[in-house]
Amino acid sequence: MTTDTLDTLDPPRDGILRSYTGIAAGTEALIPSPCVQNHAANLMPLADGSLGCVWFGGTQEGIPDISIWFSRLPAGGTRWSEPVKLSDDPTRSEQNPVLFPAPDGRLWLLWTAQISGRQDTAIVRARVSTDHGANWGPIDTLIDEPGTFIRQPVVVRGDGAWLLPLFLCRTTPGVAWVGDDDVSAVAILTDQGRNGRRVEVPDSLGAVHMNIVPLGGDRLVAFYRSRWADHVRASRSEDGGETWTAPENLALPNNNASIQAVRLADGRLAMVHNWASRLDARERRLSLYDEIEDPEAGAAAPVATDPAAPTAFWGAPRAPMTLSISADEGRTWPLRIDLEEGDGYCMSNNSKESKNRELSYPSIVQTADGRIHVAYTWFRKAIKHLAFDPPAA
Repeated sequence: MTTDTLDTLDPPRDGILRSYTGIAAGTEALIPSPCVQNHAANLMPLADGSLGCVWFGGTQEGIPDISIWFSRLPAGGTRWSEPVKLSDDPTRSEQNPVLFPAPDGRLWLLWTAQISGRQDTAIVRARVSTDHGANWGPIDTLIDEPGTFIRQPVVVRGDGAWLLPLFLCRTTPGVAWVGDDDVSAVAILTDQGRNGRRVEVPDSLGAVHMNIVPLGGDRLVAFYRSRWADHVRASRSEDGGETWTAPENLALPNNNASIQAVRLADGRLAMVHNWASRLDARERRLSLYDEIEDPEAGAAAPVATDPAAPTAFWGAPRAPMTLSISADEGRTWPLRIDLEEGDGYCMSNNSKESKNRELSYPSIVQTADGRIHVAYTWFRKAIKHLAFDPPAA
C-alpha cells in the first residue's frame, strides 16, 4: 500500500488509500467523482466482502442535476472504484442515499427526491440489486408522501420488520421551507418493504436525521441532529421501536448538521459528528437553499415574534470532524478524537468557486476485520474515506 499522504491544498481524487497520520495505522482517500459537488455519503459493508459508498453529486444541492452515485472498495483492495450514477431525474434534486442489505440477500438503495430547495416536496425512491450492486432494477417510489426525508440506515428487528427512520419536512402553505417545523418518525416495514405503518417520535420538533442503534433484544437508542444547532439529542425504545421516549439533549454539541453512530464489536458506541454549535457561529444564513432562486418556493419564513419559539439555525461551522466514544450506551461520551480540523465555513454551498469548507455529514461502520471506516463531505468537493483501528478503551 502506498504511504504518501494527501496534499491538503489540492488532494488527488483518485480513490487510492494513503497513510493517515491522524490515528495510528490509518488510511485516507478521496473517492473518485466527476461532479463539482459531492455530499451526504453513507457507507455499508456488502455481502460480497466489499465496502459500498453512496452519496449525491452534481452542481449544487437543490439543483436538478443532483443525482445518486455509488462506488465500492473491494475486499482487501487499496483503491475505490470509479463511481456509477444510479439515478437521473432531470426535474428533481435527488439526495441522501442509503444502502440496505436486506436479510434475503438483495441490496436496496433508498434516497430522496425533491423539487429545487423545497424539502417539503421530497419523496422516497428505491431500487434493488440482486448481485451486490453490479446491476440494479427499475426505480420505484417507496414513500409518496411529500415532505418525507431519510438519511440514516435501516435496522432489521428481531421479528424481521424493517425500521426506516424518517424526518418529516413541514411548512406553512405559501412559506418557504427552512426546517422550523420538522419532526421525526419511524416507518415499520413488513413483507420485504411492501407494507408499512408510521410511528412518530413524541416531542421531536427540531430533532431530525434519526439514527437508530440496536442495543440488544428490543432495546434501541436513537440519536438526532438538532435544527436549533445546540446539542445532539437522544431517545430510547424498549419495545423494538413501537414507542419512543422524547428526545433529550446530550452533552455533545450539534450545529444543525448530520451525525451518525454505530455499536462496535466491543459493545461501545462510536459517533462521528461536528464538535460545533450555534455558539461557534459568526454569521447566520436564512436557510440551506438561500442561494437558489425559486419563485415557486413561497415567501421567506416570517421572523419569529415569540422569543421562546425555536427556529432552525443555519450557518454554524461544520468542523471539526470528530469521533466520540461511549461506554454506557450513549449516555456519556468521555472520549473525543478530532479526525480532521478546519474552519468549517458553510455560509455558501458553492463548490464550483470553492466557497464552502465544511467537513460534514459523516457515516461510520465497522467491518468484520474490526476496522472502523468513516466517510464524510470534504469541502462539498469530494467524499473523504478514513479507515483505522478502534481507539483503546
